[in-house]
Amino acid sequence: MRQLLNTLFITTQGAYLSRDGEAVLVRVEHENKLRVPIHTLGGIVCFGQVSCSPPLMELCGDRKVAISFLSEQGRFYARVQGPVSGNVLLRREQYRRADSQSGSSEIARSIVVAKIANCRAVLLRVVRDRPTEPEVAVLEAASKRMAWLLNELREPAPLEVVRGREGDAARTYFEVFDHLVTAQKEDFFFRERSRRPPLDNVNALLSFVYTLLAHDVTAALETVGLDPAVGYLHRDRPGRPSLALDLMEEFRPILADRIVLSLVNRQQVRGKGFRKTESGAVAMDDATRKEVLVAYQKRKQEEILHPFLNEKLAVGLLPHVQAMLLARHLRGDLDGYPPFFWK
Repeated sequence: MRQLLNTLFITTQGAYLSRDGEAVLVRVEHENKLRVPIHTLGGIVCFGQVSCSPPLMELCGDRKVAISFLSEQGRFYARVQGPVSGNVLLRREQYRRADSQSGSSEIARSIVVAKIANCRAVLLRVVRDRPTEPEVAVLEAASKRMAWLLNELREPAPLEVVRGREGDAARTYFEVFDHLVTAQKEDFFFRERSRRPPLDNVNALLSFVYTLLAHDVTAALETVGLDPAVGYLHRDRPGRPSLALDLMEEFRPILADRIVLSLVNRQQVRGKGFRKTESGAVAMDDATRKEVLVAYQKRKQEEILHPFLNEKLAVGLLPHVQAMLLARHLRGDLDGYPPFFWK
């Protein structure tokens, strides 16, 4: 099993990362701020005006530590990684399956079923924890709609039907998402999902954590030899990690969404930590961004029981486990892809 390694997040503007032997050295204004051994890292994520030396890129490439560059607000720019060493036979099968409508639909349906089930579990947990709240009836109605959609996906279906069910479930889920926000309602409210750019504080949080999750899932797919760009639910588009977006669907509600709701409801983030730019986009300040990063890292350290493996493992390893299971299915070791269901 892959060791759960840390992701190094660099948010200080003007920081310069260089190689110091077998470690990453972080300097700010010619002053050494941090030294991290390379063997402890699973990835490096740089926000805004952060630069890296070529020798460090060489070290990270050799040790399979990807470096991602994002805007200060968390919009993905680029990714630096070493030579691809994936199994060519595995990737050929991945591509063959992606070219097949039935093959794509089979894997996409498994992913969508898990996504809908996990979204429904988030809603039902709130119903269970707050049974007397007025929004319970709305959440129960949404969960019943999702149960109907799950039933509709019990049998194989064309890919476009699977995508339609996924879209229906997403609309149902986000229509009631505002009811899950129970604190600071003046500053944190949700009307609809807005991505590029995020137009309110909750969407800014969601987009930021989704970006972090995409980084981890992409790294997991590369680790097992799969091509993150060729997916089944999300089709090919230049510059888009379609397979990473596929695999993310299982984790969005239970990992990203629950982190955002926890940060808001526990008042770990505040409205004053957000500002609206001239373009209308909402951006977080540095302190808020760091609070989110700390919460994300802590969540990755928590343990959870994997229903298919029947083993306890860290939440941060879930992308690696699911990538491994997908690779085993494509190789023919598993009859189907077993997605992750949260309980």
